[in-house]
Amino acid sequence: MMRIRSFSFIAMFVAGLGSAVAVCAAERVNIYSYRQPFLIEPVLDKFTEETGIETKVVYAKSGLNERLQREGRNSPADLVLTSDTRNLMDLLAKGLTQPVRSDVLEGNIPAQFRDENGNWFGLTTRARLIYASKERVKPGEITRYEDLADPKWKGRICIRSGKHPYNLSLFASMIAHHGEAETKKWLQGLKANLARKPQGNDRAQVKAIKEGVCDLSLGNSYYFGKMITNTEQPEQIEWAKSVNLVFPNQQDRGTHMFVSGAVLTKHAPNRENAVKLLEFLSGSEAQYLYAEKNFEFPVRPGTKRSELIEEYMGEFKEDSLSLTEIGALVPAASRLVDEVGFDF
Repeated sequence: MMRIRSFSFIAMFVAGLGSAVAVCAAERVNIYSYRQPFLIEPVLDKFTEETGIETKVVYAKSGLNERLQREGRNSPADLVLTSDTRNLMDLLAKGLTQPVRSDVLEGNIPAQFRDENGNWFGLTTRARLIYASKERVKPGEITRYEDLADPKWKGRICIRSGKHPYNLSLFASMIAHHGEAETKKWLQGLKANLARKPQGNDRAQVKAIKEGVCDLSLGNSYYFGKMITNTEQPEQIEWAKSVNLVFPNQQDRGTHMFVSGAVLTKHAPNRENAVKLLEFLSGSEAQYLYAEKNFEFPVRPGTKRSELIEEYMGEFKEDSLSLTEIGALVPAASRLVDEVGFDF
């Protein structure tokens, strides 16, 4: 009987040891993602293939910051992937991040596209462009954001809400470069030149140009790629063909940029693996894959870019203003939008 019990104990011990080894072997990174599956799954699959570290992703269009805050130290999330600068800043402001110090990340990501304390990192960039009618705006007729307030454009500009994060970020950059007083005057001039009340999204403004409602609009660069390749809605291809892309301020500070990015969560249970994924996402191969799917620019200098971007956009000068500085000025930009009654 004693021998049988001993054998049972040994068998249980070995079985338990095997389970423990299996748990250790299943290394993982848990991700909350505002980015869509088609954008990140190819990159995550490549990461798992090269490292053996699995990824588990929760996708949502909104609410992940609030979910992370509610979960507190019990959250399973290691990383949050964002589609815009606003969520990066919000995660930092809510105290939901922890800093990462990595020579790899600091070497791959320019300083203006990451937090100086390592609390967030940009992974792709987009440019805030002026879309100009091919028929009614001559090449070189508008070259700067400041030109949008010129009375010559009265009744000729379409734009989405001034309160949208894309516009607030641009307006905040104007404050950084010109101060609040000058930016308020510029906003008043821009409002006076609108063809209609601010409405719709960036693509809706290009449609309005095609239809002759206006001649100019502001829009993010990647929307052009989405329109010009949209075989399911071919009318959008015609919208895109009706405009020229203007990268503003090429003779001075450069074009305003946004980022999609990532943060390491404050209570990340798989911190080491999460940092490995962050570093992988900043590498040249992942940068190309991550940016190419959504017609964005790789944040890592010298990385190959999509054929569409090379064909229609080429090289251009970027505004080197820190996104941290811009983020700090967004509340002031929002106040100015209210003061001039921009959306009314």
